[in-house]
Amino acid sequence: MRLGMQLRYTRGLREAADEVAVLERAGLDIVWVPEVYGIDAATQMGYLAARTERVQIGSGILPIYSRTPALLAQTAAGVDELSGGRAILGLGVSGPQVIEGWHGVPYDRPLQRTREVVEICRLIWRRETLVYQGACYTLPLPPEQGSGLGKPLKLLTHPIRKRIPIYLAATGPKNVELAAEIAEGWLPIFFIPEQAPAIWGEAIARGLARRAPDLGPLEVVAGGLVAIGEGLEHVREQERQTLALYIGGMGARGKNFYNDLARRYGYAREAERIQDLYLAGHRREAAAAVPAALLEATTLVGPPGYVRERIAAYKAAGVTVLNVTPYGPNPVRTIEQLRRWVDDA
Repeated sequence: MRLGMQLRYTRGLREAADEVAVLERAGLDIVWVPEVYGIDAATQMGYLAARTERVQIGSGILPIYSRTPALLAQTAAGVDELSGGRAILGLGVSGPQVIEGWHGVPYDRPLQRTREVVEICRLIWRRETLVYQGACYTLPLPPEQGSGLGKPLKLLTHPIRKRIPIYLAATGPKNVELAAEIAEGWLPIFFIPEQAPAIWGEAIARGLARRAPDLGPLEVVAGGLVAIGEGLEHVREQERQTLALYIGGMGARGKNFYNDLARRYGYAREAERIQDLYLAGHRREAAAAVPAALLEATTLVGPPGYVRERIAAYKAAGVTVLNVTPYGPNPVRTIEQLRRWVDDA
């Protein structure tokens, strides 16, 4: 089991990079760089590559709609070279609010587009001449869609790896099935180990049945907020705002993947109420409506013995990378403790 951490995009990049440089010495294996609609992830990943020596640097995530497949491949190859082969290309479909509202492009055919992006990236890293015919992408662009001057090209430089790992963010059954089929890794969110087999087991099994042997075992990245010690229930409460944001506000009514996930976990009535409150502007009330059981199940907060039990539960559920957000004034100590426990799990 490896140990990962999400870079906090609410902090300054230099400060965050300083922390990652220290945490990699404490045992951190992977840092995930979010993009959302803040500072772009690629710039941060390049800076982290220069500031670190061992830790893997993953995009967590780059939306597939915000860049062409070729640019995604170029970006990953660039970070991979800067870091000496430590890049992970984390991809996801995001959602229509961000894709159409921020990027101004249609949110269409997410599953097919994801598959084609992955295929094109791997063609480029192998330095094959880029000729591709898909439902979403045709390269070069046909004459009737452009000037007719498009030329088949291959990557000008030689990437240091012909296969950069691709991890797909997915929560819905079809997306999870696709990740298990074509990606090196899967990035779920709000992962509850005890419910994972019932929620995602069939989708993963279908994907794995079509998985190419050269991809190797599927990496699963999951975890949550971590605080180790007695009397820290108030720390867990801080996650109410995050869960309310995702369940209530990350998507329109009827098109919110996180709300759908909460319903599948058995919180249909609560998910509806959180969304109603959040969309009506009552964010504090929406946070208060998040079930305590859901808060506990998606975090690792409590005495050492309890946290170790949660780590064991994640491992039993197939998680290969424990992805954490350390809480408190001494994240180095937290990562060092988790490093020992993860190695023993």
